[in-house]
Amino acid sequence: MVDKLRDYFDDMAVYKDLKNNNIFSSLGLPSFTRDWLLKRFEDEEGNFDIDELSDFVRRFIPRRNDWNAIKSRIVKDHERVKMLTKLSIEVDVRQGEVSFALPDLGLSAKETIIEDSVWQDVKDELVSGQEVWGMIELGYRDPDDSVRPRLPGKIRLLRFQNFCPYTINLDFYKDVRDRFTIGEWLDVQLGAIDYNAAGYRTEEEKLTMLTRLLPFVEKRLNLIELAPKGTGKSYLFGRVSRYGWLSSGGIMSRAKLFYDISRGTEGLMSTYDFVTLDEVQSISFTDVDEMRAALKGYLESGEYTVGNHKGIAWAGMVLCGNISKTVMDNDATTDMFTELPSAFHESALLERFHGFIKGWHIPRMNDDLKINGWALNSEYFCSILHELRDDSSYRAIVDRLIEVPDGADTRDTEAVKRIATAYLKLLFPNVRHADEIKPHEFNLYCLRRACIMRSIIVNQMALMDKEYAGKEVPRFTVRSL
Repeated sequence: MVDKLRDYFDDMAVYKDLKNNNIFSSLGLPSFTRDWLLKRFEDEEGNFDIDELSDFVRRFIPRRNDWNAIKSRIVKDHERVKMLTKLSIEVDVRQGEVSFALPDLGLSAKETIIEDSVWQDVKDELVSGQEVWGMIELGYRDPDDSVRPRLPGKIRLLRFQNFCPYTINLDFYKDVRDRFTIGEWLDVQLGAIDYNAAGYRTEEEKLTMLTRLLPFVEKRLNLIELAPKGTGKSYLFGRVSRYGWLSSGGIMSRAKLFYDISRGTEGLMSTYDFVTLDEVQSISFTDVDEMRAALKGYLESGEYTVGNHKGIAWAGMVLCGNISKTVMDNDATTDMFTELPSAFHESALLERFHGFIKGWHIPRMNDDLKINGWALNSEYFCSILHELRDDSSYRAIVDRLIEVPDGADTRDTEAVKRIATAYLKLLFPNVRHADEIKPHEFNLYCLRRACIMRSIIVNQMALMDKEYAGKEVPRFTVRSL
């Protein structure tokens, strides 16, 4: 399979050795940045000079405590300084200026400027997301007292180079899927998110791990996962894709999640593809009733209202928490949602989550699960999943394939179809028409798994609220074409 991967994906394949090489773990870089470095320094056999790479890291990837020294070089010595980092832009409507921030270094947008001549060259890259990684070059604009109003000194962005070494071609990706069996494709995707497929004992373990990717590929897919500690929840949701946001514990407000009235800025749900509340047991809300009402509306329709501001977003919400061994695999008889914060102890809110991931089917992280070989570039793979979110053809295929029984609950139907659509995009992206996937494969890998994920939500609601006692997920079947 490795030869196939390298032959078909070429520049999108990179040699990752996370089992034996600790240099990247010490840097704390996200996967997409790490893979860029690997591609830059590796030869055709995946070998690289550690000293050369370490020198590059030392010169161009500053730490936060290096910033004052760097700022002195820029402001006092008028040096032009290059670095690899992430930046976010801010457009000032009143002043007609564009500024930028370097969140990892603590540089705020108030201290910076992107002048018009530079902006025209870099705007297409910088408007593609809230935060963008790349090689930047910084300089200084001196203050000018000769004009009114006085021009303050600002750190200037002189150059920006996105480190993306490839172009996203969805049709190519879809066509290449035809060259792999379903088993090989599972292994390809595990490698893309830094896991060694050979470290898993069963296909179910692999599929459960990959289920975490469903919100990466389908809009407004809301999931709950409870899992033992050490199964990699935080890593996958927080370190692999730049399109997602991970919040671990602490206080969460409606302003941060949806819209900040005082600042006039959109929240996380409008900015990212998915927002994960990790260690959800330790998350608290500034106003429980306010947050619960906002979540009900958003999880149902994607719309939210804060004050006089009405908005719509497409991010999915994922709740992740730890679970004790005593309640694993007893989802039909044990109320697992007592593990969630009190804000979620309401059946009407939980019903709006589409499915549940049994995280205890994922093995605890160990060295054998760390990728050690050729794999897809994480940034390329996650960019593909991001682009697939906008492809509505898969939902049309699912609508045609699934036979919905009379009297089926609308929320159950939508949840199952949305999860099945995400599985279809993830596992069978090559399918362009309903008759191009074998019915038994669609049932096994898409529909049945979606029904199981939804049934756990339904079972848990029945344990929480007597109104749902005896409720079951409708018996969806695959329609004969």
